[in-house]
Amino acid sequence: MSRGHLRVLLGAAPGVGKTYAMLEEGRRLRDAGVDVVVAVVETHGRAATSALLDGLEVQPRIALDHRGVRLDELDLAGLLDRRPALALVDELAHTNAPGSANNKRWQDVEAILAAGIDVISTVNIQHVESLGDVVQQVTGVPQRETVPDAVLRRADQVELVDLAPQALRNRLSEGVVYPAARIDAALSNFFRLGNLTALRELALLWLADEVDVALQAYRAEKGIAAPWEARERIVVALTGGIEGETLLRRGARIAARSSGGELLAVHVTSADGLAEPDPGALSGQRALVETLGGTFHQVVAEQTPGALVEFARSVNATQLVIGASRRSRLESLLGGAGVGASLIRMAGDIDVHIVSHAQAGKRRLPRVGGALSVSRRLAGLALTIVGLPLLTWLLSSFRSPDSITSDVLGYQLFVVIVALVGGIWPALLAALAAGVLLDFFFVDPLYTVTISEPLHLLALVIFLVVAALVSFVVDQAARRSRAAIRSAAEAEVLVTVAGSVISGVDALDALVSRLREAFGMTSVILRQDGEALYTAFEATLADDADDETSVPLGEHASLYLRGKRLEASDRKILGAFVSQIEAALVQRRLASEAEGMRPLAAADRMRSALLAAVGHDLRRPLAAATAAVSALRAPDLELSASDRTELVETADESLTALGSLVTDLLDVSRLQAGVLGVTLADVSIDEVVGNALDELGMGPGDVELDLGAVPTVRADAALLARVIVNLLANAVRYSPAGSRPVIATSEFGDRVQLRVIDTGPGIPPERLDDVFLPFQRLGDTDNTTGVGLGLALSKGFTEGMGGTLDAEDTPGGGLTMVVELEAAP
Repeated sequence: MSRGHLRVLLGAAPGVGKTYAMLEEGRRLRDAGVDVVVAVVETHGRAATSALLDGLEVQPRIALDHRGVRLDELDLAGLLDRRPALALVDELAHTNAPGSANNKRWQDVEAILAAGIDVISTVNIQHVESLGDVVQQVTGVPQRETVPDAVLRRADQVELVDLAPQALRNRLSEGVVYPAARIDAALSNFFRLGNLTALRELALLWLADEVDVALQAYRAEKGIAAPWEARERIVVALTGGIEGETLLRRGARIAARSSGGELLAVHVTSADGLAEPDPGALSGQRALVETLGGTFHQVVAEQTPGALVEFARSVNATQLVIGASRRSRLESLLGGAGVGASLIRMAGDIDVHIVSHAQAGKRRLPRVGGALSVSRRLAGLALTIVGLPLLTWLLSSFRSPDSITSDVLGYQLFVVIVALVGGIWPALLAALAAGVLLDFFFVDPLYTVTISEPLHLLALVIFLVVAALVSFVVDQAARRSRAAIRSAAEAEVLVTVAGSVISGVDALDALVSRLREAFGMTSVILRQDGEALYTAFEATLADDADDETSVPLGEHASLYLRGKRLEASDRKILGAFVSQIEAALVQRRLASEAEGMRPLAAADRMRSALLAAVGHDLRRPLAAATAAVSALRAPDLELSASDRTELVETADESLTALGSLVTDLLDVSRLQAGVLGVTLADVSIDEVVGNALDELGMGPGDVELDLGAVPTVRADAALLARVIVNLLANAVRYSPAGSRPVIATSEFGDRVQLRVIDTGPGIPPERLDDVFLPFQRLGDTDNTTGVGLGLALSKGFTEGMGGTLDAEDTPGGGLTMVVELEAAP
């Protein structure tokens, strides 16, 4: 029996139309003659979704009792007995009630597929198991119902049912997704525009990754090695030399010219560990790759050209950028074809760009020399000087006409031992001396150095060749051992530095301290503009004989290292430290400048707005009050009793408004200066709302109250009252005639939300962030409106109490102001 096919409809959030699309597809297939059964579907009371069930066969559910509650679940056994061609199974991540055949609905689907029945199912991106932590970070809601990634990856087809975030919010506001009682809470929490945008991006990225994996699997299955240029991917090969920046920028320009081009940088590390790239340059190039929007990769291989081509093919690259060879002409003649020629021969359909640079053709031939230490060479030389006479005396004592074979082998063994101990030069000396001694003491005529037979000369040559070969093997082994030990030490140092910085330690402090520890220096001092920024000292006293090294840095800074003299090999890892310190200095300067500019920019905005307010808004009530008082004091102006009363009321109204404006300006100044006095206590919201209504002169009939269980919050009662007064006054001002503003509360865990809702004209989406800025009135010009500080003060007061204040659209039109505070314990 063949396995059924699984088709999954993936959505970014509830309400995008997955179930609707599933039922539409079921109806289309039914009309095409396919035996379709609705195994389980969750309509959530949506009329349009329920209407699609008409005409479709619906499998009855089984009723399960759990703690006295009736739960309806999928009847798996009944569906398997019915054996339709296609089953529609909604909500793949659903957890079945206790007593069901399986714990999860996706396990039911596995059983259905195993029975040879095709399945169309639905799932939201937040239910994908590998994305659970990311979704919780975005939405703040942990996901208890998840589907293993392997289940979705085994699906024959995964389709995205997409809907723009704002369109989904509009659908929610219209009551299409949830009933009216749940709309406000949903819009304010899970269905925030930012949450929906992030979830949509997760869904698109997850599906794009699956498409890329499927494409690579198809190419591997069909044996397609040539790249498919579905998207330009430019691979830049880095050697660790200083020319890497030139190559990266050239690769970035090529990618930029290709719409949607992708930049990848790769460094091939030799498997024998003998390649010695400059770690400082490579670290800087890695940072440059990330700045250019690309990714950095590192592979280990014995042959660089093959590794580069294999990597390029694995990522479906279309172009490969390498640098011109740094080998000199003589080295090219001696070494044969270089990496560039080999790459061009192996690349096939991948375009290879060879970029010239300043370092091309400037590398010198390697120096001839061993990797063994001086002490081992001296030991080999001493062994030759002492051991050869002793061996000759020993072999001479047992000399016979038939012992020549053992004599030759004895000298041969000695030469190998010298090669193992001291390397090539002592071994060659020992081979030459052994040949002479063998000829002198053991080959006729004795006691003469005469090579009369060609075989004797051949034996001497064999001695020298064996000595050279063994010495070469020993030298290579020593070189690999030293490289491995040093690489491990350098990696440990760099991992320690990275760990210190990532764990929250100050980057510069960590780098300076680890630098001193890595090289065992007596002290390391980082100075900038003559000032010691960071200093690391050893516990012991400094020695006057210590060497001092100065390393210049960018940003007018220098490193001063005191202690042992640094070797050339040490300066490579020192370069990595220097690169990181320079980057940290730049980051420190930029952060300091940004921090310094922030209050200046805020103060400048406040100053400009304040001057505008003083020049216009404060002058208006002051002018009205002055005119009224002047008219009352005018001796030649005859006024009636009603005129005098009106003038007095105008003066009183203007002076009261002026006093309120001055009070608001002082409060804004305190907020800007960070000296707002806040006294937190357990406050009952109903008492604060009552005080606010009294202050506004409003009664219960002027506002609709939906305070629920009347929660208690941690707040300053006076400040919270001013917040509610400001928000309610705005709601009353903009509510249309016959409409009352609403004050509602709700609880979510340890947070309490208070909403002030009006059904007025609302605010354009692009202006929602501006309403909380000082001196923003959105067109108000009457004498009692003020200078636009009400919402700015309300937000400042709320944040001072540890809460938040946000503006949202009211479903159906209007504005909803949401105050969120900590619930009282």
